[in-house]
Amino acid sequence: MFAPFTDCSQSDIDRLVRDYPLAWLVTRNFNSAPLPLIAEHAEDGTIASLFGHCGRRNLIVADLRDDPLALILFNGPSGYISNRHVSEPNWGPTWNYAAVRFVAEVEFVEAETASSVDRLLDHLEGSDKPHWTPDQLGDRYENMLSQIIAFRAHVREVRPTFKLGQDERPDVLAEIVAKHENRDLTSWMKERARP
Repeated sequence: MFAPFTDCSQSDIDRLVRDYPLAWLVTRNFNSAPLPLIAEHAEDGTIASLFGHCGRRNLIVADLRDDPLALILFNGPSGYISNRHVSEPNWGPTWNYAAVRFVAEVEFVEAETASSVDRLLDHLEGSDKPHWTPDQLGDRYENMLSQIIAFRAHVREVRPTFKLGQDERPDVLAEIVAKHENRDLTSWMKERARP
């Protein structure tokens, strides 16, 4: 079966996961949770696992203890492309987007729960400048920490879809990029444009 718009590089996937870290983790029982996750790389540069934490009472925890297989969905830039962006009257509207789906086996790593908070803060706030730290919560931090659990989702399969106008004629793509309001989306579209 042919899957269109799957041609992308590892750096495309890395960028999407890094820049859009909030992902939906979905269990086989269809319980789900939006969670910020951090990519961990293998020696060959591919994403080996996704690291994060969630509330211990979240329904996904019981599901994943019974069956660790999960689908993890990252959504990157996306937007509606109206025919008002194109001067051709017979051109039909569409939706452009970049997304990556990971099939993964989730392992709970309780000993790394505090580390998951620290690593996520560094990733989201930047480790090169001062930012909020857990010690600012005082005694409340240990209580809050006891309510969450870290996990590592070991990647078994990666399914990217980067539908960013690659199938448009160069003149049509140029019009869309020039007229569309979502500059983040159009930046990704320009990068994916065929030569």
